[in-house]
Amino acid sequence: MSGQGEPVAMTARRSGPLSGVAEVPGDKSISHRALILGAMAVGETRVTGLLEGQDVLDTGAAMRAFGAGVVRHGPGEWSVNGVGVGGFAEPEAVIDCGNSGTGVRLIMGAMATSAITATFTGDASLRKRPMGRVSEPLALFGARAHGRAGGRLPMTVVGAADPVPVRYALPVPSAQVKSAVLLAGLNAPGQTVVIEREPTRDHSERMLRGFGATISVEETGEGHVITLTGRPELRPQVVAVPRDPSSAAFPVCAALIVEGSDILVPGVSRNPTRVGLYLTLAEMGADIAFLSPREEGGEPVADLRVRFSGAMQGIEVPAARAASMIDEYPILSVVAAFAEGVTVMRGVRELRVKESDRIDAMARGLEACGVRVEEDADTLIVHGMGPGGVPGGAVCATHIDHRIAMSFLVLGLAARQAVSIDDGSPIATSFPAFAGLMAGLGAQIARAG
Repeated sequence: MSGQGEPVAMTARRSGPLSGVAEVPGDKSISHRALILGAMAVGETRVTGLLEGQDVLDTGAAMRAFGAGVVRHGPGEWSVNGVGVGGFAEPEAVIDCGNSGTGVRLIMGAMATSAITATFTGDASLRKRPMGRVSEPLALFGARAHGRAGGRLPMTVVGAADPVPVRYALPVPSAQVKSAVLLAGLNAPGQTVVIEREPTRDHSERMLRGFGATISVEETGEGHVITLTGRPELRPQVVAVPRDPSSAAFPVCAALIVEGSDILVPGVSRNPTRVGLYLTLAEMGADIAFLSPREEGGEPVADLRVRFSGAMQGIEVPAARAASMIDEYPILSVVAAFAEGVTVMRGVRELRVKESDRIDAMARGLEACGVRVEEDADTLIVHGMGPGGVPGGAVCATHIDHRIAMSFLVLGLAARQAVSIDDGSPIATSFPAFAGLMAGLGAQIARAG
């Protein structure tokens, strides 16, 4: 069943060399945060390059519901007239976050320390995902949450009338939980402290600093310690959103496995907390060059030149790298299927509770395409079949998960037989131009039937 309406079956067929320029969309993580922090600033924030996927559009609609003025001026060009820290109005209707775990968790954090009540829901996939990992630390501020069994949506959050600052150690690496706690800490007096044993993506820290919050990050014996001073007056900003490295992963990995390919992917974020996939691909022997390194919107970026890499080797991906590439394991498992030898991905337990159980979804789909896979609760192992060696010929279930959908379509571009997916509509949540962009490079992807 689709998360966006009627299912849209799609098929990818073995393609000739991919070539050209892949203009991937703006970074989804930064787009969410730009809208939320813009709504919590005083005055008008301008955003360029905003990702206009459904996930981000749902966050924009939520900010309007909380009283901010959110206006689209043109493709990727938006303004947010904020209401200030603690200035959210109580929404009149239920907040529907669609498919976005990032959106719902960050918004819960942003409103949890204001004396308002809001009810959150989402699509069938989001309603299965655990929200207790956010509602539990928000309760330390004084907020109360009432949801379905297992801490699932729909969930009503009653914000704290007299919030207190907290000191919270993340039980598992999660940029979403970290960000929710920091956003809640904005309207709490004193200092809120988040401790993470393994650093996760740091877009919230960078953007909070840019909007004028006082925030420090240091390494101690406890781990990565982030300290935020509450009750700032956030200043509106001009935010230039860099291109999303998670979206770039799909044309990049397609070029690596489709013989003869040579593409350019310009302006991709190279944030150190997001480059795990690219480090891994380099270790496997991928031909990727990082050109014209520079800084845009407070984030390091570069242009990526990517060429077919027929000599890639399977490797063991260290568990410590998981936080920096958690969204990229599905597409990495596709690359691993076309490498020589075995690729072992450890420390990936978090994939079990994403938009789908991504370990299970990739394992079953790869097996259906003729690839040998092993798995346990925290590990995915792919036995590579070499360049052009994957039989394909299957219909793969996407489980309302955009990254699963795109990963299997990429696999079909290099498999011996066409690969289909049962539903490509969830791709619109993060990369609505995916099919058109890939077609422009020469990929054979089309709606089935």
